[in-house]
Amino acid sequence: MTDPLAARRAFAPEGYATLADIGLDLPLVSPYQRSCGNPRGPVLISYNFLDAPTARAHRARLAQDGYLPEMLFNRVFDTALAEAGLTRADLYLTHAFHALPPTRSHAVPQRLVEDSFDAITRHEIGDRPVIALGRAAAACCRRFGIAHGEVPHPSARGLTADTKARAIAGALPHPTRAAA
Repeated sequence: MTDPLAARRAFAPEGYATLADIGLDLPLVSPYQRSCGNPRGPVLISYNFLDAPTARAHRARLAQDGYLPEMLFNRVFDTALAEAGLTRADLYLTHAFHALPPTRSHAVPQRLVEDSFDAITRHEIGDRPVIALGRAAAACCRRFGIAHGEVPHPSARGLTADTKARAIAGALPHPTRAAA
């Protein structure tokens, strides 16, 4: 079986920074797993972690917490978690693309996203339920035959934050549903 951490460390597509390049080569597949790294929790897959300039600018906070609470993605995600009665520690969040784009809205070629997903992400899933956060993650799940639920990406344009949070919360396992 492929070791996802070793695979992430080996994944270095030209033109993209790695976590090692910016001083965030933690013993995790993603720094985000500082907060959402439950090895038994459902797997949520987002498009990517961050862009290289943002990760560099906030390296110390990311090394400690794994995420930036003020970002739209995290504000929507926190609202969804509260609505579902869950915490970040209940889940495992990873990414379809495991390198850092040069700019915030940089479009990563689909071939590279699929290379990353194939080399790393699909090996993190095991037999856990998967929720794809957005179209890019869902496309990779379909491409590699991964059963999944699909919800809007927390940063997606065209939907309100509340609409996205409700959709994500509805896809998450609620503690009261599991107990019933």
